[in-house]
Amino acid sequence: MCGRYATTRSAGDLSAIFEAYDETGGRLGPDHNVAPTDPVPLVRLDAEGHRALSTGRWGLVPHWATSTAGAARMINARAETVATSRAYASSFARRRCLIPADGWYEWVRSPAGRQAYYMTPQDASVLAFAGIWSPRRLPDGGELLTFSVLTTAAVGELAEVHDRMPLLLPPERRAAWLAPAEDPAALLDPPPPGWLAGLEIRPVGPAVGDVRNDGPGLIERVPLPGERAAEEMTLF
Repeated sequence: MCGRYATTRSAGDLSAIFEAYDETGGRLGPDHNVAPTDPVPLVRLDAEGHRALSTGRWGLVPHWATSTAGAARMINARAETVATSRAYASSFARRRCLIPADGWYEWVRSPAGRQAYYMTPQDASVLAFAGIWSPRRLPDGGELLTFSVLTTAAVGELAEVHDRMPLLLPPERRAAWLAPAEDPAALLDPPPPGWLAGLEIRPVGPAVGDVRNDGPGLIERVPLPGERAAEEMTLF
């Protein structure tokens, strides 16, 4: 967890939802199958403390790293150790961000095979994953932003799909996550169980397992094997 997710809102929509100015330059489009090292939107505070909708690459590269190799292994940071990890601690202390998402994917192995699930709000609202980011100066003078998604122990029905989940930030907690904090560890509480009850755990087809696939068909609900058999029986 979490190795795939979807983010399909336009920059204009995200700017309005998160009250951030857009500095993506129109370079991002909808992505129903975000994979490690993909460029995606994130919301952060700029040097003046204003909210900015920026482009970040999924897989944090620490400021001390000599290259970007290995970024695909740095897509998630555990909430339990993010404050003390050499790779993540400085970003957690000073560079926290929001990762807009429509939902995320997990896979469950069973005797019937490997089943993909898509976790998404029932009301189609936008999620905000808790994230941390790091800047990197490029040879051409530009700047590359990289990020990781914080994960925490899964709770409720989500734990039946995977033992980890992204640290989800309800709207009332997002401003505090972005703001400077004397004790950032106080921001790591999981969301209220009642808020999580608004998530749908949707079985989806196997096509999402291939990073080359994209499109809204990936998030469409499919019947589980038992449901499919019951449907077939009703035909006769």
